[in-house]
Order: sequence, then structure tokens, then C-alpha cells
Amino acid sequence: MTSIVTKTGDDGTTGLLGGSRVSKASHRLHAYGTVDELNAILGLVLTEKDIPADPLRNHLHSLQRTLFRLGTDLSAPGTLSTEHMTKEDVTILEEWILTLELSLPPLQNFIVPGGSRGASLLHHARTVCRRAERWTVAISEEEKIHPHITIFLNRLSDYLFLAARTVNAALGNAEKTVIKHDVQ
Repeated sequence: MTSIVTKTGDDGTTGLLGGSRVSKASHRLHAYGTVDELNAILGLVLTEKDIPADPLRNHLHSLQRTLFRLGTDLSAPGTLSTEHMTKEDVTILEEWILTLELSLPPLQNFIVPGGSRGASLLHHARTVCRRAERWTVAISEEEKIHPHITIFLNRLSDYLFLAARTVNAALGNAEKTVIKHDVQ
């Protein structure tokens, strides 16, 4: 049996695809570590009973698998040719966004995250997704990465926002809007 304990990271470095090692504090590790955190949050979302099976639950299961592929691309230095994320991943996500948008009333104001536990977890996932996107942009400023990664993360945060709204709509929870005196 092979142990999960390798001790190779005891010096504060970790291995990338291809065998090179980098600091665990590098932008790359922040990026794919945050993608991993996002995936774990989606797992938590999927334990919630108030998440509609169709389409959200099915989408979230699919997104978890896609995030593993995205993490694989992020774990490859720019010199390696891995492209697990494709334009098709972005296109599918844009189609899902459109479907959710058409099922919801248009936004007239900013909304306050909340309404239900499932929706709140999706809003949390959205903020973690935005952090993953920021770290990915930081990598792209240092070296070439596949453009589909950043685009996908940008669209995913939009999707998660709409998914949270969809959960609240399915439960009949009214959205709480930010009113003028809240923002000064």
C-alpha cells in the first residue's frame, strides 16, 4: 500500500505536473488551492436538500468534475502542453447562465446574499470563485496560461450568483435588495 504521506512537501514546496517544484506560497498554488476550496464548497452545497435536481444539482455535479480538469491545467507550468479546459466548457456554462437568467425576474438592484442555507452557500462559492479568478489572473501576468481558464472562472461566478437566486426562487424566498441608505 502506498501512503498519502510523502514528506516531499515538508520543505514548503510542492510538485507540479512535469516534476518541477514551487513554493506552496506561489500564485499557482493559491490559484489551484482556491479552485480546490471552491470544489469542496460545491460538495457542501450538494448536501443541501433545497437544491433543485434539475438543472442545478446536475450542473453542480458536472462543475465539480470540470474544476478538477481546471486544477490540472493550473498545476502545469506554462511550458507543458495541457489543455483540459476548452472553449466548449465556457460555451456550456454560458448556455446554463442563459437558461437560469430566463427563468428569473430581471435584477433592478443589488441583492444581499442569503435567503436560504443553499443559496448562501452558493454565494459563498461565488466569492471563492472570484478569488480563484484573481489568483489565476496573477499567474497569467507572470506566464502564459490557457485563456479558457480565466474566462471559465469569470462565467462560473456569474452562474453561481444565478444559481443562488434560483434556489431562493424555488423556495419562494424574496430577495433582499440593497437600499440607497445602505451604500453611502
